[in-house]
Amino acid sequence: MTEIEMKPDSNNVNQTTNIKSRMWVAAGCMLAAIGVAFGAIGAHLLEKWVTENFADPERRLELWGTASRYLMYHALGLLAVGLASFDSNFRRDLVGTVMLLGVILFSGSLYGYVLTNVKPLVHIVPLGGLSMIAAWLMFGWFAFTGQTEKDVAS
Repeated sequence: MTEIEMKPDSNNVNQTTNIKSRMWVAAGCMLAAIGVAFGAIGAHLLEKWVTENFADPERRLELWGTASRYLMYHALGLLAVGLASFDSNFRRDLVGTVMLLGVILFSGSLYGYVLTNVKPLVHIVPLGGLSMIAAWLMFGWFAFTGQTEKDVAS
């Protein structure tokens, strides 16, 4: 092979990185919009409904608020994932995926429980919390070490 054939196409690599970054920024923006909308629902529409339908409306409103806050925190986290300099798309996607999974499990389960009273949903919440913690720890580790997938494999 010639030297030219062995070099990766830097334009393709940069284009893929740019698309991956924009994908995580867009995901963060979508989650932020959902967080604002769900926060507004909780503040303006939910109180009367939970008061009429459940014996513990204050607790349900508190859980809704917690779900909305954590949704917004992790929307901002996904924006950071998209804007941060990662040494590999694999690492960016790993952090983003684990963070997104965490917020879906955590906030989604809380929202579901508040609306349906399906008690097994509350057992999913800690898995979401662990996923969010893992995502932040990976994000910090990869930022600190500049680690790439090649470094981990060896």
